[in-house]
Amino acid sequence: MQDIQGIRIGKRAFITSALIILSLMIISGILTRVIPSGSYERTVVDGMITIIPESFQYVEKVALPIYRWFTAPIEVLGSPNAPIIIVLILLITFIGGGYEILNRIGVFKEIISKIVNRFSSRRYVLICAVSLVFMFFGSFLGMFEEVVALVPIIVILSYTMGWDALLGLGMSLLSISFGFSVAVSNPYTVGIAQRLAGLPVFSGLPFRIIIFIVLYALLCTFLVTYAKKLDRNFKISQVYEEDSANREIYYTAAKAGGTDRKAQDSLSPEGSANVRRATTWFLGCVIAILMVIVMSTTVAGFSDFAMPAIALIYLIAGIGAGFRGGLAGREIISTFRKGVVGIAPGIILILMAMSVNYIITTGGVMDTIIFQASDLISGEAPLVSSYIIYGLVLAFNFFIGSASAKAMLLIPIITPLADLIGLTRQTMVLAFCFGDGFSNVLYPTNPVLLIALGLTTVSYIKWFKWIIILQLLVLLLTAIFLAIAVMIDYGPF
Repeated sequence: MQDIQGIRIGKRAFITSALIILSLMIISGILTRVIPSGSYERTVVDGMITIIPESFQYVEKVALPIYRWFTAPIEVLGSPNAPIIIVLILLITFIGGGYEILNRIGVFKEIISKIVNRFSSRRYVLICAVSLVFMFFGSFLGMFEEVVALVPIIVILSYTMGWDALLGLGMSLLSISFGFSVAVSNPYTVGIAQRLAGLPVFSGLPFRIIIFIVLYALLCTFLVTYAKKLDRNFKISQVYEEDSANREIYYTAAKAGGTDRKAQDSLSPEGSANVRRATTWFLGCVIAILMVIVMSTTVAGFSDFAMPAIALIYLIAGIGAGFRGGLAGREIISTFRKGVVGIAPGIILILMAMSVNYIITTGGVMDTIIFQASDLISGEAPLVSSYIIYGLVLAFNFFIGSASAKAMLLIPIITPLADLIGLTRQTMVLAFCFGDGFSNVLYPTNPVLLIALGLTTVSYIKWFKWIIILQLLVLLLTAIFLAIAVMIDYGPF
């Protein structure tokens, strides 16, 4: 029985991504030389460290030596963000090793073959259904990083239905990003931002649900249209060559509305009790992952342990499935090692991406940028100010991936400014959520994007080309929603 390719970060994709991030590191270093150093005082409010808005002052220039621009990827391991970075490294390591074991046994083939049989005549419905699930998790539960563990499954599903890795990423990563951005009840964006702004938590829900529906329709249109193009001519795929090996095994003849018999047969476990036991074990672990996600949004303080728990569960999923699938201990170790080696370059990219924020922060210019940007909002009309806030958060999302961290940095400063110019706090929070979410899958400094791409055959450049038009449409559409919010005095205040 032939297997799909294991997770491998291609040499060209790695070099391209590394060069892009290296350029950003250098630019960040230059900014620390040309922007004055400044600092806000911090205080603790409800257990969260926030900025005191009127406390900014310029300080003595912090000259970060040039050599530290390039040692930053190592230095971040000793920074305050080190726990997050270590968890991400463990997650990508466990996914790489676990994936290799699960793939060798045939677990993914077992799961996907059943989905294909059920949806063989409703292929486009499947796209919308999967996208809705991921958008729901992102919008209502604040799930984003956690989707990484599920990306390989959806990508294989895309192959099996006759499509490519880009569509698989669209149904998973892109969908979760859309949901996270709309933030119907996302506790990490709208929840924290509203609390810092003094708004009733999760207020303004009906308007955000309308936005959710509109953007879901846009996403489904984009994905289904692309799927139909692939069905007409698969060679239009930007990853046509990279996907050749996987497509040979999983490509299905969708024109007739069914699945390729040969591909379907290759997915069959042929009555293997070992495969069925391993699959049952893995599905149990997936349920455990979903339970962790739900608990992270409903149990106070549990969110800090969600990512380590998911990483551990994925490790247990792979090793447990290996034993239940009939592999010996030595085979499990060697297979796991093979998967880790394939994904290891992604660790370097993560360290480089996280170092961009480290350089800006260590160089003492982060607070100065916030202070100078806040001056742009003062004196502007409410609509213009909402767009400035949107752009401001978009810019900061390039350096700070964490939604809660950005909220604690920006919301205390822009809230009084919004009050002065007559912009409702609810509209301000909406602009914050828009700026925080959509660019998560656009910026190469986002480690989750780099991990997800590393789990597929897609390079950052090809991903960027695939989604940029959609991102521009989203920018236009969200600008319209902000204009509506200003016109209706979106509140309660």
